[in-house]
Amino acid sequence: MTRISAVHGALAPHRRTQSEITDMVARTCLPEGTDRRVLDRLHRGARVSSRHMTLPLERYGELDGFGASNDVFIAAATDLGAQAVRGALHAADLTAADVDLLIFTSVTGIATPSIDARLAGRLGLRPDVKRLPLFGLGCAGGAAGLSRMHDYLLGRPDHVAVLLSVELCSLTFQRNDASMANLVATGLFGDGAAAVVACGANRPDRPDESGGPTIVDSRSHLYPDTGRVMGWDIKNTGFQVVLDPQVPDLVRRYLADDVEGFLGDHGIKPKDVTAWVCHPGGPKVLQAVTEALDLPDDALDVTWRHLADVGNLSSSSVLHVLRDTLAERRPPPGTPGVLLAMGPGFACELVLLRW
Repeated sequence: MTRISAVHGALAPHRRTQSEITDMVARTCLPEGTDRRVLDRLHRGARVSSRHMTLPLERYGELDGFGASNDVFIAAATDLGAQAVRGALHAADLTAADVDLLIFTSVTGIATPSIDARLAGRLGLRPDVKRLPLFGLGCAGGAAGLSRMHDYLLGRPDHVAVLLSVELCSLTFQRNDASMANLVATGLFGDGAAAVVACGANRPDRPDESGGPTIVDSRSHLYPDTGRVMGWDIKNTGFQVVLDPQVPDLVRRYLADDVEGFLGDHGIKPKDVTAWVCHPGGPKVLQAVTEALDLPDDALDVTWRHLADVGNLSSSSVLHVLRDTLAERRPPPGTPGVLLAMGPGFACELVLLRW
């Protein structure tokens, strides 16, 4: 099985309180003279205390169109991505020359050459490194990236793979957009990155169990007739968020059957799971996950704390939660864990872990 050797998270440089960000959104998104009580209520309801931003707050009002925002994305994603990968390789006691595959996922900017290609020379990756850029998976990208990394290492068990997620969500905030979806998104999402290093089963210098869990299996479920539940509308101003309030209802409708069926194929019941590594989709989504899976009250404590401390980092968040679970609440060795995230499609990604 695939062994996760290290997980390293990185955050954008400018940390701001939720109230400071709310004030910025009021200045840039609401028409002059608009009553901001709805905005204030939405941002308080996100249960986020602070977030990290790519730019100083005053710069966001100056971004003029998609091109300007995307130029910032390319430069900042390359810097933050390099930081995350270097940290993960150092923690795994590996070098850039050991990497056989680099997977990159993001949904908050575009680049050709892709960010992974721009990082190759900067990090010192081999010229024959394989690259797999993934776009459009949104918040599910971290979980899906782990799944695709596992698929690759099953076929190349002597290889080392790295998954990199960089999400600079603040660069997608739409100026002069007072829609409910934009106001919700501006209260929830932050900027960060995460990198995961994994080794195949036959890797000679494969780390022992102290590094991280093994990936046992993965499963995806694309739900019917949900294409407009979550995603982007691409406008001249950039990525305009699509965010339907029915997401928690979809979680309640589908998630329990998905998880129980997935675990059942491995002879496991939900009560056997010793850690739930869950993406912080927002308070209502986390409450729906807890209800659907009938979890103990403290089962998602690491996820709730991550949401409060840095907000929702899209595809990077579930990897930060994995890192914090390993550092702070490492489950008993040999027990099962589930990593899960949901994103545009609308879709669910499940990863079965063995600690």
